[in-house]
Amino acid sequence: MSNYQVLNKTAHADTKVITERSAEYGDNVKFAMTFPLEFRNIQSNYPIFFSKDGDTGQFYPVALFGFEEKENLFLSDSGWDATYIPMMIQRQPFLIGFQGPEEEKNAVASINMDNPRVNTEKGEALFTAEGHQTEYLQQALNRLEAIHTGHQHNKAFVAALLDNELLEPFTLEITLNDGSNNQLLGFYTVNEEKMLNLKGDTLERLNKEGYLQAIYMQMASFARIRALIDKKNALLGKA
Repeated sequence: MSNYQVLNKTAHADTKVITERSAEYGDNVKFAMTFPLEFRNIQSNYPIFFSKDGDTGQFYPVALFGFEEKENLFLSDSGWDATYIPMMIQRQPFLIGFQGPEEEKNAVASINMDNPRVNTEKGEALFTAEGHQTEYLQQALNRLEAIHTGHQHNKAFVAALLDNELLEPFTLEITLNDGSNNQLLGFYTVNEEKMLNLKGDTLERLNKEGYLQAIYMQMASFARIRALIDKKNALLGKA
């Protein structure tokens, strides 16, 4: 459930947010949307693929955490086992909303009061006793602004990939240590052969637009698939 309210220092004076990482707070997700602006950190921890929205048909990049629904292999008893947590995970329970007439919509920060992280007893406070934003809230708002920019960048980035016919479906078949066969389906990746055959002027244009580095980082992130398989095997070994 969602009950988003526009952040207000009076209404949310006593509101706190639990920042621990666990399935209890909704972190048991298979993947999360990511953005080229954080690819450098993402690719050192997670494989990056592209997913297609079933309703809109739009593609967007994602960081992969597991092979099954509600499986996050980076979650442990001590929290999230990675050096970087994607912004779309960190943003919870906040969201950017929009108010006003269609032609003059203004972005506003909202909080989901039904999120299990939100309470009045423990966690990070949003406002000081004097009504000022806490450092935690300021960081959360900065993150929301970066995500807002990231959404716009994603649209242009994906459009460039599609214009150059660089996206292709990706299937991964895995045999785990217990002998079980698993498939990773429904994702897309950059076609490396087509990348190698791009002409100089196209590569130069992608570079000027800031997309070339992101493409290579996405391709480089494939090295993290092995680490993800190792995490899955280690989990099976404990069963």
